[in-house]
Amino acid sequence: MKKIIKVLLTFALLFGFSFSYTEHAEAIAKAVSYSNCTELNKVYKGGVAKAANIINKGGKTKYKPFVSLELYNANKSKDRDKDGIACEK
Repeated sequence: MKKIIKVLLTFALLFGFSFSYTEHAEAIAKAVSYSNCTELNKVYKGGVAKAANIINKGGKTKYKPFVSLELYNANKSKDRDKDGIACEK
């Protein structure tokens, strides 16, 4: 009886992790285009950078930007100074 319970619990854990991983992968795949920087900064306080090694040209910022090439490309028009970070704050 204990072996059956262990097998069922193991299966339930593995099954649960596989669903959470696919939901996370789908969330990453959907790059949202925000209407303005105010809306983008509600979700990503420091803005969105296209790469981790990008340096802000606009001076000192308060928050570190979220790094995502797909999200940056969807909101590229909001990068006014063309430094690779959209809506930096």
